[in-house]
Amino acid sequence: MEYSYPLNLDWSTEEIAIVITFYQAVEKAYETGIDASEIKAKYSDFKQVVRSIGEEKSLGREFEKASGYSAYRVMQLVKDATTSKIKMQP
Repeated sequence: MEYSYPLNLDWSTEEIAIVITFYQAVEKAYETGIDASEIKAKYSDFKQVVRSIGEEKSLGREFEKASGYSAYRVMQLVKDATTSKIKMQP
């Protein structure tokens, strides 16, 4: 799939890399599965960059519109996970 990640141009290069890494983890949760601890760590890093709930929701909607993948649904599954690896059902 070819799409652009929603980013804030005010972020530093390091912050952009952190956000992209989180988006890639969400993609991995849908495509091959991911360890819950791995995506939790990437989400924690993401929250250091995107502190506002409103901005997180806005970016999440943009990401889902572009990719078809819901970061919110992935994180809900991680929160409720009873196994160490999660895989989203399309």
